[in-house]
Amino acid sequence: MPVMTISRELGSEGVYIARKVAHELGYHFVDKDVIEKVLDEYGFVRFQKEYESGPGFWARFDGLRTRMVEFSHRVMQSLARHGNAVIVGRGSFAVLQGFGDVLNVRIQAPLPIRVSRVMKQRGIAEDDKARSAVEETDKLRAAFVESWYGVKLDKAGLFDLVIDTGKVSPDMAAAWLVEALNALKERPAGAIQRTTSTIQADFLLDNVISQTLECQVIH
Repeated sequence: MPVMTISRELGSEGVYIARKVAHELGYHFVDKDVIEKVLDEYGFVRFQKEYESGPGFWARFDGLRTRMVEFSHRVMQSLARHGNAVIVGRGSFAVLQGFGDVLNVRIQAPLPIRVSRVMKQRGIAEDDKARSAVEETDKLRAAFVESWYGVKLDKAGLFDLVIDTGKVSPDMAAAWLVEALNALKERPAGAIQRTTSTIQADFLLDNVISQTLECQVIH
């Protein structure tokens, strides 16, 4: 069944929207914690440490980095094969390009609105401190995606939908996305040439993902 990826800016309410869509549809909500559990199961305990080391790490094209990129691809693909998932971040939109049953979404908002939201959410009193946090996160995510996948986050053509939550409320955005996924499920099979069911199975990885999601059904 269809999968949604959500790429989001800090302060855009992308995680809230993803959780709401997953709840409304009864889908699996997959974020960095879920992905890292799978990575840890396979021995990639350094993933989060390396990710947080910043752009300097992504400039090093060493063996560890290459294995992590390859394995990250396999995890995303296996999650997509499992189906009925809303996957947040980690460049999932780049890995799952070209599949007819995957909806790639970008959630964004103007910087002042994002800064205001982060101040409220994190209890930050100083505007400049919140702005720095937002801008640093933007840089880190952009570096991650560009270094691992060779694409830029600001390229709208990589996404099926781009929603600005400075103009569209998060609840309305979630409602739109639920409707879009439901419509995707109803498309005739012949209208979708390449689907996630064509991804080659990795039974060991599939099993780890089923255990992590606590779901043995391939949707």
